[in-house]
Amino acid sequence: MEQKRIKIKDLLASAEAGSTVNVKGWVRTKRGNKQINFVALNDGSTIQNLQVVVDVPNFNEDLLKKITTGAAISVDGEIIESQGSGQSVEIAAKNIEVLGVADPEKYPLQPKKHSLEFLREKAHLRFRTNTFSAIFRIRHAMAYAVHEFFNKKGFYYMHTPLITGSDAEGAGEMFRVSTLDPKNPPLNEDGTINYKEDFFGKETNLTVSGQLEGELGAMALGEIYTFGPTFRAENSNTTRHLAEFWMIEPEMAFYDIVDNMDLAEEFLKYMIKYALDNCMEDLQFLSKRLQEEEKGLKAEDRQMELIEKLKFVLENDFVRLTYTEAIDILRNSKPNKKKKFQYLIEGWGADLQSEHERYLVEKKFKKPVILIDYPKDIKAFYMKQNDDGKTVAAMDILFPGIGEIVGGSQREEDLEKLTTRMKEMNVPAEEMDWYLDTRRFGSATHAGFGLGFERMMLFVTGMGNIRDVIPFPRTPKNAEF
Repeated sequence: MEQKRIKIKDLLASAEAGSTVNVKGWVRTKRGNKQINFVALNDGSTIQNLQVVVDVPNFNEDLLKKITTGAAISVDGEIIESQGSGQSVEIAAKNIEVLGVADPEKYPLQPKKHSLEFLREKAHLRFRTNTFSAIFRIRHAMAYAVHEFFNKKGFYYMHTPLITGSDAEGAGEMFRVSTLDPKNPPLNEDGTINYKEDFFGKETNLTVSGQLEGELGAMALGEIYTFGPTFRAENSNTTRHLAEFWMIEPEMAFYDIVDNMDLAEEFLKYMIKYALDNCMEDLQFLSKRLQEEEKGLKAEDRQMELIEKLKFVLENDFVRLTYTEAIDILRNSKPNKKKKFQYLIEGWGADLQSEHERYLVEKKFKKPVILIDYPKDIKAFYMKQNDDGKTVAAMDILFPGIGEIVGGSQREEDLEKLTTRMKEMNVPAEEMDWYLDTRRFGSATHAGFGLGFERMMLFVTGMGNIRDVIPFPRTPKNAEF
């Protein structure tokens, strides 16, 4: 009878010496001599490799030649106690089948250190490296934690449209969705494109946010969250920007700005705790990798050790302060006075840049910061206007190494204030009539926020480039695979 396959993770957790098993996986390395070979096998279930001990005289020479780095093999064998350090058990191979060869002359991931840039070019194969298998196991765990958190809290998961006719942020940097002939589109009399003949009968784009539709759900179901891809046609070639990324956007009826902050802090801590409880082996590997990378740096330029950093966020209350207080701190700060900031803070009303956010978190308070009450002129039209007439009930959560990780606000529930603000900001009210209906019929206090999933992934994994925490990055001039 054919032996049922066991995953390496399960085998290492529960295997008893003497039992016979079948394992399948990809060869990481093979070493040895004419008498004995040691094959490191990995099946993706864990960062740990399983050592397969091959008694060379018992196997066909041609078969052994095919067992090279990258090849897929199936091994039947007996579990034996490991002689080497690092693992309690290994397998003495009785039978080996090569499922798929990997020509060592052509297979690009040979056992040596590859740069992250090189691996981005091989994004279809980079999952097979320790670094990326760790990252994407953690990514799965973080996605699962998102759903678990909101489900436990009684929120409903809502799928909002990817194709939309509205621009939630008013940023205008959107990808157009059209079936019209690009060489010969139908034109109006004035020479503009006639979108009435397009598939949807009007101009449509890929969404930049599920928030506006999410609000509609919250104003009936109470508490909802969305978790899906969003798209920005922003020509930003930075380590923090993608053209396609995933957003988590809860919207809550009867929540004010304080409830909103409390939920966001609880949510971020829940995800970090989930990573520490469920991904420790992968986190330890990534931590070691980061320490290796930073070996040559001065102590003050090194990041806090990864696991220590995650625990630090978990164990500290986030600092809460107003934008006005933050501006005072920044204006009087050493880097501002010595003109070290790229964007100097002259006074109230300035739009904070990443360097300012990171100064507050990493230098001033040395813990995560929630900023509230921003000037209304630098924030979106839908944010609740404060009584001072100058600020809105917005909040941004700032994390070490990242800057802004969450952005949110109490939403403006007053129809008159909202429509006035839309006029001021040239947001066409007739196109947003459906949105305004939630203010016409049974309006109530409500709030919400957005968490960029990849930014959270950067924080949890300690990686330095957002392209390395999403399987297939979409960036300017790059939509491979």
